Amino acid sequence: MAGKVYLVGAGPGDARLLTLRAAELLADADLVALDALVSDDIRAKIGKSAEVVYVGKRASAHALPQDQINALLIDEAKKGKRVVRLKGGDPFVFGRGGEEAEELAAAGVDFEVVPGISSAIAGPAYAGIPVTHRAYATSVTLVTAHEADSGSTGIAWPALAQLDGTIVFLMGFANLPAIVQRLVEFGMSPERGCAVISKATRADQRVVAGTLRTIEALVANARLETPALIVVGDVVKLHETIDWFSTRPLFGKRVVVTRAREQASQLKRLLEEAGADVLQFPTIEIAPPESWASLDRAIDERWDWLVFTSTNGVASFFERLFAKGNDVRALAGTKIAAVGQATAADLRARGVQPDVVPERFISTELLPLLAEDQRGIRTAVIRAEEGRDELLDELRRRGGEVALAVAYRTIAAENELDELRAAIASDALDVVTFTSASTVDRFFEKLTDDERARVLAHARLASIGATTSEAIRRYGKEPDIVAEEATVVALCAAVIEAVTLHSTR
Repeated sequence: MAGKVYLVGAGPGDARLLTLRAAELLADADLVALDALVSDDIRAKIGKSAEVVYVGKRASAHALPQDQINALLIDEAKKGKRVVRLKGGDPFVFGRGGEEAEELAAAGVDFEVVPGISSAIAGPAYAGIPVTHRAYATSVTLVTAHEADSGSTGIAWPALAQLDGTIVFLMGFANLPAIVQRLVEFGMSPERGCAVISKATRADQRVVAGTLRTIEALVANARLETPALIVVGDVVKLHETIDWFSTRPLFGKRVVVTRAREQASQLKRLLEEAGADVLQFPTIEIAPPESWASLDRAIDERWDWLVFTSTNGVASFFERLFAKGNDVRALAGTKIAAVGQATAADLRARGVQPDVVPERFISTELLPLLAEDQRGIRTAVIRAEEGRDELLDELRRRGGEVALAVAYRTIAAENELDELRAAIASDALDVVTFTSASTVDRFFEKLTDDERARVLAHARLASIGATTSEAIRRYGKEPDIVAEEATVVALCAAVIEAVTLHSTR
């Protein structure tokens, strides 16, 4: 089978701006040639079987010269591989994608270009600066300015300085003084609007807006970091009016998500939509039980009640039910109890309406809702292997026949600790979220005594419910934030409310 090269734009940094086509190709690639400015969230979309080759370029530091990159793409495609050349932004906007396409065409290698959102457009948009506006600018000019101080780039400064529209300089942050000098030297007003956008579209984006006269001092005081782009034009005046990105309630806040990675997507998305810089640090992984025997018994036998204590239990039960050739009709005549609104919602999504749902996300909250006399009643409790036994013990004390059906195990997740440790050392964690007692224990078990003390002293701990709060208290601290109900939506809402309330004081 003939190979093919895909010149793919990764977008400006925010993984949510990656195109559907790009995500599809990353999942199926045999080899990915990776650019320097591709975020970790986008890298996570690369298929596990793919070979990843870093070919990034930053300033004068090149991991691989361009001619060797070209040769890599051609050679690997000729071996029959699907090769993704993943570039920050758009491959044809100052990304040398055109040169690579020429080389591929000359070598007879099939290729496809997948455009990406350029930071030249997305960066200003995330800063509340439209690059065109009927009242301010009817044109936009893109300039690469990494050699603006050398006079060798071929930039027509006299013509550029006379433009009425917006000018966006990419790769020119280090040469900001030269850019300002040349524009003013060739006739642009020193009072013309100018903004510098650092780390555009990312959670740690920073924007400094002023004029050509003031921008150098403003940037120096702000200590902005690369990558950064420069916007010149009257549209800069709109930054304060329509800045939508940095005004979100959690903007600038570092929030840790400790939930298992396969479960964390909704909470991560909600926090990011509220502006948080999310550090994913899954402390647990969901694993199959060591034996399916107890869950198979819950599926194969007739029960008066099935009790589901978590969404993981629901997922495991129905996956096993369907694998055995059954469907929801097998539950006819059985009453269903769900602990927590999220568990109940997962059951409803599978066509099962729970009969009983306690108000709080605690299994023992079911007890007042169940018969005091359990004689002759058969109940199977579907939960994790390491769950607490109070519910089972009490139902047995009431005379019921109760079986534990182990649907899954939670095991410690392996993580790189460098990013978390750096954030703890600099007291840069604002909130740590916990969605179960096991996430609390596994999180603190990974820390040194000093790190644990710093987290407890400087970060706010957010709990999804009573059992999780109990676990936090065992470490000597009352939870700072508690969700009103045991759902990730409520947990995120509680975090937003607490941060917003704190910032207004």
